[in-house]
Amino acid sequence: MSTRNVVKSIQDIMRKDVGVDGDAQRLSQLVWMFFLKIIDDQDEALEFTRDDYASPIPERFQWRSWAADPEGITGDALLDFVNGELFPALKELPATTPRAKVIRSVFEDAYNYMKSGHLMRQVINKINEVDFNSLTERQHFGDIYEQLLNDLQNAGNAGEYYTPRAVTAFMVQQIDPHPGEILMDPACGTGGFLTCAMRHMRERYVKRPEDEATMQASLRAVEKKPLPHMLCTTNMLLHNVEEPSWVKHDNTLARPLISWSKDERVDIILTNPPFGGKEEDGIENNFPAFKTRETADLFLALIIRLLKDKGRAAVVLPDGSLFGEGVKTRLKEHLLTECNLHTIVRLPNSVFKPYASIGTNLLFFEKGMPTQEVWYWEHRVPETQKAYSMTKPIRLEHLDDCAAWWGGAEREGREESDRAWKVSIDEIRDRGFNLDIKNPHVEEEDWGDPETLLGDLTKAEASVDSLRAELKDILTEALAR
Repeated sequence: MSTRNVVKSIQDIMRKDVGVDGDAQRLSQLVWMFFLKIIDDQDEALEFTRDDYASPIPERFQWRSWAADPEGITGDALLDFVNGELFPALKELPATTPRAKVIRSVFEDAYNYMKSGHLMRQVINKINEVDFNSLTERQHFGDIYEQLLNDLQNAGNAGEYYTPRAVTAFMVQQIDPHPGEILMDPACGTGGFLTCAMRHMRERYVKRPEDEATMQASLRAVEKKPLPHMLCTTNMLLHNVEEPSWVKHDNTLARPLISWSKDERVDIILTNPPFGGKEEDGIENNFPAFKTRETADLFLALIIRLLKDKGRAAVVLPDGSLFGEGVKTRLKEHLLTECNLHTIVRLPNSVFKPYASIGTNLLFFEKGMPTQEVWYWEHRVPETQKAYSMTKPIRLEHLDDCAAWWGGAEREGREESDRAWKVSIDEIRDRGFNLDIKNPHVEEEDWGDPETLLGDLTKAEASVDSLRAELKDILTEALAR
């Protein structure tokens, strides 16, 4: 059976269990079980290649000990073991090594939702069909796992964690990280930027084991919520990171902005911070110059602080961050003073469909030089379709025209066109730091004279009223017969 069919079979089995309610719980259940299988397969490989390696999980709780035998414990005995022994042991696992710390952090907020031990045994036996020491099977599962992340919008608010692969790949491509550069995602979700960055570096710059070790040692990530943290950690294991202990389960906004010291600063930040949400009371006090509870604003202030001199960032922000006033104005002035905001890529509303339908922007900036001018690029949906959708999502090649216009690492030779325009810092300042600047090369559609339109609307409403009255008379006459 193919890996994709294995995962589908597991989901079908879970749907029969009364304890697993909805896609979010099903995904959470699926991931902690796969996590233990992946860890165990990796442990077996490490035990074979390293004489001094020992799994951080006590033998009794290793997957091979309680789950590998298809005729092993099942029913109530399995449920009692999982709920009464396995979970308590892993939640309290001594964090004596980075790998042990990873396991403990994943299980701190994990739950077993399944109520049927017999169905759980069926799921376990299906999981055992996947060998994560097989490169081919791991790659296939990696693709399926990414699809599961893509499907997160079916899990309610979980949809906020996923950024379309084409968007993350484009941002990584234009930032061009190298091994040894400290790269951070302070709101990492399921790890899309991290996996794209690793893929980018492995394809271009990782030539020796030392390069791989340097790359992994330079990654940083933080995620506040338990489910995406678990998803991200498992994602890292699938991408050959043995000890993703640098994926922290924390809230980067919970620290005072001033407490981030120079030795914690980074070369690159790639992120899609949550927007449209509010932080809990008190968090705003950590940002005295930008007191707000709006998450996207706080993250932008943090990103500026975290970048080293000459550090570079690519950040997804909504239209509201560009035109907003008050704290947003002070924040944009701070950004343009501390950093060179050299490029804004404007995306159409449908890029994040179906779980969001608002205008978004990709902001590219470098710290250490004030902004002199901002270049804008307007991305458009291909002419062959009206909008992006689940069945026709944005693809990386849709952004090839922007990459060709970009001008390389030095952004040389940029020219204005029907897609591109630039705005000076003086004009931005005159606009009160409103960065929501429309394409000047596109004529706004003429909707006509407002008085005429209002008159047409009044006539249309009168016509509707007349038709409604006529229909009422017809129905009254019909009912009287």
